[in-house]
Amino acid sequence: MPKRKGSWRFQNLGIPRRKARTAKGDNSGATEQTDFTAVPSLLETACKERGVEVLFLPKFHCELNFIEQCWGSAKRTYRLNPPSSKEEDLQRNVLNALEAVPIESMRRYATRSRRFMDAYSKGLNGAQAAWAAKKYRSHRTLPTSLMADLEGISGA
Repeated sequence: MPKRKGSWRFQNLGIPRRKARTAKGDNSGATEQTDFTAVPSLLETACKERGVEVLFLPKFHCELNFIEQCWGSAKRTYRLNPPSSKEEDLQRNVLNALEAVPIESMRRYATRSRRFMDAYSKGLNGAQAAWAAKKYRSHRTLPTSLMADLEGISGA
C-alpha cells in the first residue's frame, strides 16, 4: 500500500482522524481489519498507474486543505457564466472555471494553509489561528514571537 503522505501532519496537530463508517447494520467491522484497510482504493490504483501520487487530506478543516480554496475560486468564476442546461455548456464552463484559477493563487492558498497548520501545531485555537494567519500573511510560517504577541493582545 502506498504511504499516505501528509497524514502525520494532522496527527501532530492533535486533529482527530475520523473512523471509517460501515454501512448501517453492518457489524462485520471490516473497515477496522488491517487486511481490508491495506487494499488500495480504485483512485489510488488508477493514479499510481499514471505515475501520480495521491495525497489524502482530511474531509474537514478547509483552512488546512488549499484545494478547498481553489474550488471556491473556480466556483466564483463558474457563477459568472450564463445559466444553461446543456451538458456541453456545463462541461465547458466547469473546465474553463478550473483553468481560470491562476497558479499564483494556488500557491498563495497553499501558503495560507501552511500557516494554519503551523498555528495549530503551536497550540492555537481556531480564532487565534485565523488572527495569526491574517496578521503574519507575509510569512510562510508563523514567527517564534507569536505566543508573546498573543499574550500582549489578551493582556491589553
